[in-house]
This record gives sequence, structure tokens and C-alpha cells, in this order.
Amino acid sequence: MTNIELPDNPLDLVRLQDEVAQKLAAVSLAGLSDRELLVASEVNERSNRRGVGVDARLFAEVSQRGAYRLAGSQMPGKYLEGQLRLSVRARKQRTDAALSLSSLVAFSGEPLDPTLPATAGAVADGDLSLDHVAEIVDVIDAIPAAIPADVKGRAEAELAGVARTLTPEQTRTAGKRILAHLDPDGELTDDTDRARTRGVTLAPQDRRLMSAISAKLTPAARAKLEALLVLWAAPGMNNPDDEQSPSGSSANVDPEALAAAAERDTRSQSQRNHDALEAMWTFLIANGGLGEGTSLSSQLVVTASLDDLEARTGVATTATGTRLPVKDLVEIAADATPWLEVFANASAQVLYLGRGKRLASRAQRLALFGRDRGCTAPGCTVPWSKTQAHHMPDWQDGGPTDIDHLGGACGGHNRSVSTKPGGWETTILQTGPFTGRVGWRPTGSNEPWKVNHALQPEKILPTFGDRVTESGSAVEKWLACRIPAPPPGPPVPPGTDVVRYPA
Repeated sequence: MTNIELPDNPLDLVRLQDEVAQKLAAVSLAGLSDRELLVASEVNERSNRRGVGVDARLFAEVSQRGAYRLAGSQMPGKYLEGQLRLSVRARKQRTDAALSLSSLVAFSGEPLDPTLPATAGAVADGDLSLDHVAEIVDVIDAIPAAIPADVKGRAEAELAGVARTLTPEQTRTAGKRILAHLDPDGELTDDTDRARTRGVTLAPQDRRLMSAISAKLTPAARAKLEALLVLWAAPGMNNPDDEQSPSGSSANVDPEALAAAAERDTRSQSQRNHDALEAMWTFLIANGGLGEGTSLSSQLVVTASLDDLEARTGVATTATGTRLPVKDLVEIAADATPWLEVFANASAQVLYLGRGKRLASRAQRLALFGRDRGCTAPGCTVPWSKTQAHHMPDWQDGGPTDIDHLGGACGGHNRSVSTKPGGWETTILQTGPFTGRVGWRPTGSNEPWKVNHALQPEKILPTFGDRVTESGSAVEKWLACRIPAPPPGPPVPPGTDVVRYPA
């Protein structure tokens, strides 16, 4: 192969790499022999693996310089999700890789070596993939803090060395053996390690609106949970399929009634645990768990179409971004007093306050929820419960507190709006397919206005992109026909505060 003189400018190199990828995707592979095809696959894989280190270096620079702010992101991780459109899992892997493989800079300005130098070297050689790196990061993170730094360094070097010839799954197995050697009895693990690794993660809803939970509980938290489950998840307790099932704790239930309910109980232990947790949360909400304040952040807030609410069909959306069948909303309203933002034909609420009041009213906040669902900055996934009412123009620049001059924005994006270069400007779009939505673009630029589709992707789906009307969106209708409707019930539960707005 003829030597090619490559440019030294990183941006030119990246663009050249992109041109090569485009050309490679277009050329035919038919002319390669079987042996050449295998060589091409191996060389391409090695190049992709070297790219893991390049990705890490680029992201480390973007993070340290704060360049992500120019893209409208308030945090480095949000840049990966909002601008590069990575998944939550990929964002974590990319972040871990940047912290582990890159030469970062200390607060004093002193350059720092990669925290996983042997792994960084193997990636540079094209021997390790991003999945390999993720497995090594998890193993090194699990080493107890009491292990000396030099021993931890040797463990990383050994694991990175053997990973050059192993799959990611085999690397995980090798890592477990190293951990077993370093702390065979688990005696070196202390409260610091347990506190560092504790956590509960709620995964996004799947297409059936179900959610997975993963957790690492401290011993104290596990002991408390187990003690509660013994009483709340006992056979026969809190069974949603049994109208005569006792609710709450079995400690306060008649033994004969509990025994009878237990005989009818066909649930698995896992299902009983789920129903027990839901019963605990219901009890907590019914007894002031959401607080006694009047702010909407302490309330259960849901938006739904009026027709779906009355028919108890379709799908509603909560202020935290959760989608739930309307029939479930009606059921939980028996134990909580939600605010419902309902699309209807008229509104009696005052939505135009002019300059007489800076803070948006409750009615305005509910209207913003119905329209925006959360932060309106492009790519931002912050739900409505964590947003502020952003003025357009800003309040200090004369912006009125009127519904057609307000939009949802998280704290970071709200502060990023500025009339100076480097900031962002916003407006309510008056024309185009997204009329009425909030548009964002860099201050002083002539770039097209961008709207946020992250929280409402159905708006841009060609088949289901109908604008929400009082009969519900096309997506809600499509989902409604797949959710069995219960017998007609009361359209709005007693005690529910309903605010109706135009479609």
C-alpha cells in the first residue's frame, strides 16, 4: 500500500476519516478473496477499537473546556444524549471511557495520566472495544478502597493484558477472579465502599409501559425492606386481583381473613413483592407523602384528553414523564389528589398576566405542561416537574407573563438564554409545522429555529404526528385501542382538581 501523507489538524483528520467511511460503505466487496475479506474485517475492527480512545479524548476535551455549552447542553452527559443522541447506557460507557483512558488536567493545571493506563494502551493498539473497557472499569471500581494503590494498578495491568485475547464476557469472569483474590472473604469492603456503590435506578418505560428497576442496597436498607416485605408481601396481602384481599401490613389483619386470602393467592413471590411496594407507596401518598405544600412540584400532575378521561381509555402523561393508562390514573386518584391538565374547548383560567406578575400562575404552569411536557431546549429530556416558566423575551428585558410568551425550561437552559454572543435566544414560532412551539437557536445567528422532540417524538412521526386535540393524539388513540377498557366509571374521581384548556 502506498504511503499517504495525512494532515496534522485533528478536524481535518476526522473529516477525512468520515470520507473514507462513506467511500468504504459504497464500494463493492465482491472483488475481495475470502482471505482478504477476513483481513478487511479485522483491520476495520481494530480501527473501530482505536476510535474508542479517540472518542474518549474528544469527549474529555469537550468536557474540560465546557464546549458542550455552545451546543446548548448544560452538562457533558446531556451533550452526549441531546446532541450525539446516545443512549443512557452508551453515555455512561463513553463517560467512563473518557475518565479512564484520557489524560485529564488537574485543577492546578497539571496534566494527569489516564487512571487506567494499561487499558488505554490496549485501546490505542486496537485490541479492546468499548465493551471491554466497560467491564474493566466495573472491576476496578469494585476493588475495595483498602487495597493499596500499587496493588490496584497491577490488577488493572493484568486484567487489561488478558483482555487483549478475551471477549468482554470472558474479561468480566477474569475480573471476578481478580476481585476474589484481592478480597476473598469480603472483609476489606467497608462502609465507604458500600456507600459509594449504593443506588437505585429506574429504567425507561418499555413499549408496554412497564419499567425495570435495578438496585444496590446497603445492608441497612435491605434489612428494612425485607422486614416490610415480610408483612406487606405475605401471601394474601395487597392482592389487586382479589377484592377481599387485606391491605396494608399483615400485622394488623385478622388471621382468619388473611388465611382465606392466602388460599386464593396464586401470585409468585416476585409479584407479591411488587404489589407490596405499590401498596406502601399508595399508603405513603395517602398519608401526606407528597407534602402539604401548595406548589405543583409537590402534587401529582397529569395531562390527558377529555374524551379519554371520561371513557377511561387511552394514555396520560405525568409531570415526571411517566406514561400511564387512563384507567390507572382513575384508580390512583382515589388515594391522591392529582391536578389534571385536560384538553377541552374552553378555559376559565387567567393565562395572561402581562407585567403585573413575574412568576407564572398555577394555571399557566399547567398549560405549559400540556404543551411542552418539559424543557423546550432541543434534545433536553428534563421533565416538566423540574422546569421553570421561561419568559420570551426575558422578564428583565420586558417580557410579559403571558401564556404566549412563556415556555418550559430547566434551570440550566433558562440561564443559558442571553442577548450576548455565546448564549441562546428563544421565541414562540409563528409559522411552519411547529407553530406554537418554543424555538431555540444561538444568539445572533441565522440558524433555523429548533424545537425539542425528545419529550414528544410522536409529534414528528408521519403516521402518528397529529396535533393533540380534545379527542387525543393519534398515538394516544392507537394505544387506546390496544388497552382493554374497563366498564364505564366516573369520568373524574371526587377530589380531583381539573383545569381545562383549549386544544
